[in-house]
This record gives sequence, structure tokens and C-alpha cells, in this order.
Amino acid sequence: MDFKDLYDKFGEGGNLLLPGDSVDFSNIPWSEHPAFDGVQLKHLITSKHTEGRFSYHLVKIAPNKSIGNHIHKEQLETHEVIAGNGTCVNNGAQIEYKPGVISIFPVELPHEVHAGPEGLFLFAKFMPALN
Repeated sequence: MDFKDLYDKFGEGGNLLLPGDSVDFSNIPWSEHPAFDGVQLKHLITSKHTEGRFSYHLVKIAPNKSIGNHIHKEQLETHEVIAGNGTCVNNGAQIEYKPGVISIFPVELPHEVHAGPEGLFLFAKFMPALN
């Protein structure tokens, strides 16, 4: 299976189907992460769709770039690795990131993510939603 192809299908051809509504991912622009160079986000479903309960995001980390050490004071976060490779430091423990890995970060748990030479493609979820 070509995981990069799978990631592209999520980012450019995917849809979120909701009762009476849908979100076409191809209509959502990529945005640069405000704090981390080489990181782009596609905000698939946001607080406005879920009354603040949760949000879903695609994350692209360029080859050999990182999301530095940080915490979320209010959100539980999950990562589902779709393509690429790298490492994650989850509360001080290093985890190999490769397709199929899921990682969970409870509220206020420090974490960071480092992409390998292929880059890294994640599906990130936050509960409650990121603002």
C-alpha cells in the first residue's frame, strides 16, 4: 500500500460526512503553522462545526523538520500516522512514528514530533477543539 497516496486522498479528495452536511477537504487550504517552520495544517473540522467539542486536522511536517516541545493546557490530542516516518517524544519517552502508529497526549503532557528524511503526515485530533 502506498501510504503517501492514501494521505493525498485524505487531503485532496476526502470528505467528512455529517448528518445534513459534508466537508470537502479539497476546498480547505493548507496553512503554515504559526510557531514551527516546515509544518503545514489543514483544519478539516473546527470548533465552529462541533460547538467546541473536538477538531480534526491533517498535519504535514517537511523532511527533517519538527514540531518542538509543547503542551496543550486544555486539549487531549491524538496522532494517527498516515505516511512518512519520524519520532515523537511523548512525556519523555521516544516513540517511532511510522504508518499505522497512534499516539495519545493527555492534557498538559509535554510532547514533540520530528520528521525523518521522507517527511511525516499525521491525522491529529483534539478534544476539546483547538481554538
